[in-house]
Amino acid sequence: MSDAKFEEGSDAPLALFATDAEDLGILSALVQDAVLVASDMRYVAKRREFALLLNRFRWEDGAAAERAGRAYERVRCLLVFNDVLSVKSQGVHQHEADTVLSLLSVAFEPREDGMGRVVLTLAGDGEVALEVESLNVTARDVTRPYLAPSRKMPEHR
Repeated sequence: MSDAKFEEGSDAPLALFATDAEDLGILSALVQDAVLVASDMRYVAKRREFALLLNRFRWEDGAAAERAGRAYERVRCLLVFNDVLSVKSQGVHQHEADTVLSLLSVAFEPREDGMGRVVLTLAGDGEVALEVESLNVTARDVTRPYLAPSRKMPEHR
């Protein structure tokens, strides 16, 4: 009997929690280039929760896909921010619910009192800013991976 190899392990859905800027940086890298439509964003003030349903590029699988000569994958991912006090957006129009948006980054701007501002930067000068009481974010894949429609890895110039 031989030792098991890492590559033989089964892929598990992403499930991450971020409570500080360093954690959020890792999470941001994993959701970079996710796509969504405006109707896939929801703020529930009563629950102090802002959620996005993303089509996330599976960055963690990119090298394996290249080695195997197979197509890249995406997966539906639920990104949830808790302890949200308010939401402001620029360049995002709810009346254009089917417009495709591309998430470039997620960053946290802390204040001395522990509160702060989360900024979701979108391609095309769009932005969503969340005033938060504390940084409390979860990202969880909610579907099985599927072939990326473009069959390409996102590029940045």
